[in-house]
Amino acid sequence: MRVVSVNASLGRTVNWQGRVIETGIFKKPVEGRIFVGKLNLDGDRQSDLNVHGGKYKAVYAYALEHYNWWRRKLRQDLPFGAFGENLTIEGFPEEEVCVGDSIRVGEALLQAVQPRLPCFKLGIRFNDAKMVKHFFESGRWGVYFRVLETGFVASGDFVSWVDRDPLRFPIPELVRLHLSRNKDPAKLKIALKLNALPPEWRENLLEKVTEREKGE
Repeated sequence: MRVVSVNASLGRTVNWQGRVIETGIFKKPVEGRIFVGKLNLDGDRQSDLNVHGGKYKAVYAYALEHYNWWRRKLRQDLPFGAFGENLTIEGFPEEEVCVGDSIRVGEALLQAVQPRLPCFKLGIRFNDAKMVKHFFESGRWGVYFRVLETGFVASGDFVSWVDRDPLRFPIPELVRLHLSRNKDPAKLKIALKLNALPPEWRENLLEKVTEREKGE
């Protein structure tokens, strides 16, 4: 695996459907070595901290290989950072990345913790409100990472596995579990055992367990 682009944005103000919106979705490739802190990259800003940012969404990574698929589907050229990702990674096997896995990117040590559930701002980025639906249906969601060790990263840095969580619960399975009407009790049980699972996901899954028990 290799970083092909490091992307950031200080944010901008846009008009969208009659509203004035602050957003950091318009990320662009940046040059040089960029410091990865506990909450974000230098030169990067999340506008709505209620749903973006924080230690469990400090770094967002997206696979280079997804770009070829999207370029064919959307019939347009897409610059790196188009999906709001901080790191565009070549050879990034999203389906194999599990909650709790850790990777070394440059000097930084990152831990995979959750998928990306897009908000309406992805529609702003592509000037198409339907883009959120297309993104969900694509199965190409990307991965949010927590920063275990800060450090500098740059385009061209190699990415290597450091640790693999023993429960082997793939990040994309969280989305499928979230979207499914009939929650698999076995998968719910495993997910709730994940030490690296963010609090909001744990609370959401516990609610699913309660709903299921009430329905039985």
